[in-house]
Parts: sequence; C-alpha cells; structure tokens
Amino acid sequence: MKLLITGSLGQVGRCLVEQLNSMTDVEFLALDREELDITDETAVSAVVTSFSPDVIINAAAHTAVDKAEEEIALSYAINRDGPANLAKAADKVGAAMLHISTDYVFAGNKDGEYVESDETGPQGVYGESKLAGEIAVAQACERHIILRTAWVFSEHGGNFVKSMLRLAQSRDTLGIVADQFGGPTYAGDIASALLHIAVAITKENHTGFGIYHYSGMPHVSWYDFANTIFAEAKQQGVLTTAMTVNPISTADYPTPAKRPANSKLNNDKIHAQFGIHPSDWQLALKNLKDYAS
Repeated sequence: MKLLITGSLGQVGRCLVEQLNSMTDVEFLALDREELDITDETAVSAVVTSFSPDVIINAAAHTAVDKAEEEIALSYAINRDGPANLAKAADKVGAAMLHISTDYVFAGNKDGEYVESDETGPQGVYGESKLAGEIAVAQACERHIILRTAWVFSEHGGNFVKSMLRLAQSRDTLGIVADQFGGPTYAGDIASALLHIAVAITKENHTGFGIYHYSGMPHVSWYDFANTIFAEAKQQGVLTTAMTVNPISTADYPTPAKRPANSKLNNDKIHAQFGIHPSDWQLALKNLKDYAS
C-alpha cells in the first residue's frame, strides 16, 4: 500500500509518521505545508500524479478556531480548497481520500450524542470552513472517508493537555469551563484509526465510504478533563504541588469564536464498520512526562 500524508507536522500527522515508520509493508510520502501547499492545485496534482498513492490522508488544517474569525479567506483556502484539490487529484489517480473533520460542524445544542446523519449547523468560520471541506471532498472523490473528531491532544504541538501542564508551572489555581462537554481524543489513536481504515478500504469491493465519528470516551467537561490531567500529573511526579481547579461557565470565559456546548460524538458507526473502539484518552495520559518535555 502506498500512502500520501499531508500536514505531517501537525498532531495527527506526526503520529501517523511515527506509526508508519514501524510498518514494513507500507510505502509512504509524508509532506508538511512547506513541502506541499495543499491550496496550490497545480502542486497537489503534480505530487499526487507522480507518487500515485493508493490512499491520501489529509491531516492538514487551519485549526486556530479564534483566529479563523478574522482569517476567513485563509481558513477556507486550507479547510475547503485544499481538501478539494487533494480529493480531485485522488479521484484522478484512483486513490481513496481520508479527510479529518471536526465536531464544530454541529451547533452543539443537541441533547445526547451526535450521530453522522444529524443536521449540521456550524457556529463560526472554523466550523463553516470545515463543513465546506467535507462537502468538497465528497463531491470530488467518490471513494472518501470523512473522520470527524474532537478535543484532540498529544505530546506534539499545542493542545489542552500541554497548556494545562504549562500553566501549572506558574499558577496554583485555574478556572476551567464546566458547561461544555465532549470526548478528549488522543492523536495517536486517530492515527491508528486512519491507518486501520486505509488498509480496509484498499481491499476489493469495499463499500463503507462516507462520514464517520471518532473520539474519546468517556465524555467529560473541560473542567473534568483538567482535573484528570492534574491528578495524573501529581501521581506521576510531573507536578509536585496540587492544583486548585474552579468550574466556570462559558459566559465567564468569552472567546472570539463560539464553542459547541455539546461535542459528544457517537462512535457506533465506525465500530460497526471497521471494529474501531473509541479513543482511550485516560490511558493516553499515563505518560505525561512526554507532554511536559
């Protein structure tokens, strides 16, 4: 199997490369934005035509949710036009396209978990541009998988876990939002899920293309997530003093972009089709020294 990975220096991209380096039966080409600008249709077409992959995994995205409210053109270029370019090129060479999307395509006001068929209703530019990317991929490449995920964290890049550990170095009290709920998702688990799917869809007569949800369980609030991080950090010796975490409301912590109150994604479909279990985010916190370094 030949895989083309875009966004190779992002959280999921780096985990994909780490896992692919240990796989002997896969040839892969992993490119970051300096090596391939996915918004450049000509460049994308040239790379895809030359490498001729079986599967393209697009891990590139403009994920700065608040900045997206001002960087509208850039958000749509990276989150809509780039995936469209990749999907067109994939279709041209007969490759399948795997594309990562987000819980932000939903309004976040549903009671209970979101399933793949629920009505979308993004509340900001980031979600709108990611939804536009989903539509563009589906229109350009029939053999596509769109993987919606949420609350991504890892040892790499910027994320909630690393932010909490950094803040704990200079503060002993934090106020964390307690009225937004979702499933923290380890980027390494997302990478594993994508590679599992990539293998499955290269088999003959595979028909399970479309949209899937993949995130962590159990669902918690940001406040609950922070408390778990600090408890683990204290137990593992990453923190030497206890942190006091106070619950606050979304209204107490205004941001340029509106966050979904409910980011709970239902994982039943991906388990039924591919046998993939939800991300075990609590297990992924057992090596916090790697996050603090």
